Amino acid sequence: MNISLKNTLKMSIQSILSNKMRTFLTMLGIIIGVFSVIVMVSMGQGATASVTQSIEGMGSNLLNITLTDRTIRFSNDNLNELSMLEGVQLLSPNINWMAPVKYGLNNEEGTSVVGVNENYMAINGHTIKTGRLINPLDIENRNKVVLLGSEVSENLFGQFNPIDESISLSGIKYTVVGVLEEKESTLFGDNNNMVLIPYTTGMRQFRTNSVSSITVQGADAASIDKTQSDIESYLLTLYGTDSYRIFNQEQLLSTLNEITGVLTLLLGGIAGISLLVGGIGIMNIMLVTVSERTREIGVRKAIGARRSNILFQFLIESSVISGIGGIIGIILGILANSIISTAFEIPISASLQVIMIAFLFSLFVGVFFGMYPANKASKLKPVDALRYE
Repeated sequence: MNISLKNTLKMSIQSILSNKMRTFLTMLGIIIGVFSVIVMVSMGQGATASVTQSIEGMGSNLLNITLTDRTIRFSNDNLNELSMLEGVQLLSPNINWMAPVKYGLNNEEGTSVVGVNENYMAINGHTIKTGRLINPLDIENRNKVVLLGSEVSENLFGQFNPIDESISLSGIKYTVVGVLEEKESTLFGDNNNMVLIPYTTGMRQFRTNSVSSITVQGADAASIDKTQSDIESYLLTLYGTDSYRIFNQEQLLSTLNEITGVLTLLLGGIAGISLLVGGIGIMNIMLVTVSERTREIGVRKAIGARRSNILFQFLIESSVISGIGGIIGIILGILANSIISTAFEIPISASLQVIMIAFLFSLFVGVFFGMYPANKASKLKPVDALRYE
């Protein structure tokens, strides 16, 4: 007897619906597995997109010089010579640390303090909300003046105008000369929870002879490679040793994308393991189902059902279970992405490619782990199956 695909599918659905609780518990492993894949991979891709957006937002004509040898003294004369190199439009030496900032009874612990020069604002795209910028005289005279990030200003002063007020920075008094406009934060730091001071003042306060890094803005993106080469030659001549590292935006983007790519694969792999565990659950339950329905299989074979009909029916059952579980996992994963993105302001969403791969993989798991039980059922001999108790 040749049983049609329609009838085989109908019998498979009836079998699944006849034991709803077992079906749901079998499906649960697939749901969790697909959900994990969707969320984990989406978070990895979101991190990659955020990194790319942050770096591209800074411009393609920036170079970052990090001094790896802390014994090096990078003087103002050195900075002036560096600024005179062909292709260098602007540069800003930076010194970074964390410090408590106080005003009266208000205290901001762990605030990012950045020592900069007058070019920092233009290079990094900051604008002033009120007051003035750090100027060359502040740098030359090592004035104790400070620009407040919007969040620091609001937390310390509320709606009060902080200009010309004194705050304590690591126990040293600084005069507030300006407040920055609010700026979107990036993976590289919170642009609002920070304060800016003259880098020369920071070097004196923290008794250091060198800056942490130097940001260079090239004349244009087309000539940035030549500018980088000229800077490397200058620094090599100056120090005679490889005591620095220079990153351009393309190199930085490539490195970070490699890191986030590996992270995405790792997260996806971990989530994929839970999907495989769900597949093992399907196989175990299908084996139990075959055992329970041995007499039914014997009857069907006795009245003419082919081996392929039995095989196909059990494969359909395992595939439908894993497929429906995959769909539910996808829906829950998309909802979780939306909640996480809203709650933590992380730009994550599941791409169509990830959704399709997760769904197809769930179907593959159903077929793969359903093959052994289905094959076992199809090989049962009618006489032995009918005698089974």
